[in-house]
Parts: sequence; C-alpha cells; structure tokens
Amino acid sequence: MQFRVSPKTLSECSAEEWQARVDLAAAHRLAYMHDFSEGIFNHLTLVVPGRTDRYYQIPFGMHWSEVTASCFMEVGIDDGLVKSGAGDVERSCYCIHAPIHKALPKAKAVFHTHMPYASALTRLEDPRIKEIGQTEVGMSGKIAYDDEYDGPAFDPAEGARLARVIGDKTVLFMANHGIATVGETVADAYDRLYYMERAAQVQIYAMWTGQKLKQLPDAVIEKTKGSIGRDIGGGNNAPRYVPGPAQRHFDALKRILDRKEPDYAT
Repeated sequence: MQFRVSPKTLSECSAEEWQARVDLAAAHRLAYMHDFSEGIFNHLTLVVPGRTDRYYQIPFGMHWSEVTASCFMEVGIDDGLVKSGAGDVERSCYCIHAPIHKALPKAKAVFHTHMPYASALTRLEDPRIKEIGQTEVGMSGKIAYDDEYDGPAFDPAEGARLARVIGDKTVLFMANHGIATVGETVADAYDRLYYMERAAQVQIYAMWTGQKLKQLPDAVIEKTKGSIGRDIGGGNNAPRYVPGPAQRHFDALKRILDRKEPDYAT
C-alpha cells in the first residue's frame, strides 16, 4: 500500500507544526523499538498546534516502524473527516482519542497502547500499581483505573466516558484492554508510557517470585512523591528555558533515532 504525502506537509507547515510531526513520528518509531506496539493497531495522536478542531493520526494500515513526519493525516475532532493528507481513519482511534482531546485541555497528546506488561496487569482482578519502589510511587498517584470493558470502542460516547474516568490523572488503566497516557506534549505522554511499562514489568517480575510484595512505609511514599520528577538541571548559568525531565528523556531517545533511523524526520 502506498501512502500519499499531503502537499501541505511539504510546503505549508509552520515550524511548530513540523516539529510536532517530527516528535510524533519519533514516538511511533520509539514505541515500536520499545515493544509497545501491536501490529497496525493502537494509536498515538496529537492535537495540531494552534488548533482545537483537528489532530494528527497515521493512515490505517501503516506500521509504526515506517512512520515519518510527513505521513500524518489531520483529522477533524468533531466529524472524524480527513482535513489534510490521505488515508483511512481507523474508527476506534477516532472514537477514543477525539473525545479525550476535546474534553481534556491537558490532553494535547493521547497515547493508547496494548503494551505487554501494563496490559497484563489490566487482565487481573486487581490491576493496581503497588507502591513497592521508586518508579511505582512516582506513577501511582497519576493513574486512573477504569473497571469497565464493553468491547471495541466504535462510538465516540466511549471516548467521552474514558475522558471522565481520566479526570485530573495522566494515565488510564483500561480493564481487560490496555492503557492510555495523556500529556501537554509528545514528550510528556511518551515519558509516561515508558515508565508505566517499566513499573508494570518490575511489579510482574516481583509477583512471579511468589514472595510477598514489600510495601513502602507511608512516610517514605510521601517523601518520594514530593521529590520524584524534580528537575536537577539548571544552575546560575542555565538558559532561560530549562527542559524538564520528560523532555530531556525524549530528546535523548530521539538522538538514538537520529543515529539509527534518521528518516523518521522526513
């Protein structure tokens, strides 16, 4: 299948729009590299910079390993129609992502995956992340848990319901399904995706031993929550803008792609 590049992508993008496309393409490539993807399904979407009525989505049928900055369609949040680019809009992507983008101002980026370890937890009667280590503590207060699964999402009402479940959280555990992360930026959403899978992986490894999990004391949990995520960069000679930990992490990951798969940015 050939995916036609939109003329707008080549000649009419602003610098901000192009950077958004580059970052979203990087997220797809990295998710494939980190084993977060599942065939041609799951979805990483981003509201078009400066707009509230459309978001970026890859054409249905494109593999995450081949995503480039120029491949994205712009899809209408209210009607699901392709406004720029070419390809098919996968229905469940629209029905989950568009309502979340619309309902939650913080959800500029919405990343939904069936990552193996986090998804394994969603299959358990108790899928909760346990506060048994630093990474887990850092994620635990940001997770919303949805205990309802009623089949594939082919109605936007399901996305609206999920948005209500997310509320003020930034990670959603979807019962018997997978997870989603939201963020103001691609870096925010991807960083949460990455560390959520790591936390789930370590918890499952610990559970596999059959030994009782060692819960951290409440005082240590509160101390850790107050400290984790605090940026250690900067200093007297720091520039006016100092990137936060999520952006630093994502920039480092993009440097790996720059060496191995530089075509993602085309």
